[in-house]
Amino acid sequence: MAMMQFELVSPERKLASVEASEVQIPGAEGDFTAMPDHAPVITTLRPGYLTVVTASGTEEYFVTGGFAEVSGESATVLAERAYAKADMTSELAAELVAEADEAHGAAGTDASAKLAADMAAGVAL
Repeated sequence: MAMMQFELVSPERKLASVEASEVQIPGAEGDFTAMPDHAPVITTLRPGYLTVVTASGTEEYFVTGGFAEVSGESATVLAERAYAKADMTSELAAELVAEADEAHGAAGTDASAKLAADMAAGVAL
């Protein structure tokens, strides 16, 4: 099975550095799956779950936004904030949604409304 290097980094720490056969990424323009020999792409992220398939199983992380860079040999995600799915509690989900709603209330833009909606939908999964 072909593998690629995957890195997930947030400002606080590196959450993952593994060999992966695929990475499902919540892109701002739509979800996509990066695999070895993928065409190079850089995209922004929307809030949602990122899924990494490795030889030992599947790992999931919630990202609040950020950037992904994919090449044929690697996929790197620089997340604004990232949490292992196991660490996502209902309290944390409610806090993230409240922060997004507050940001929308302050900004009142279409982009902030989309972020608030994406955050609520993302944490509900």
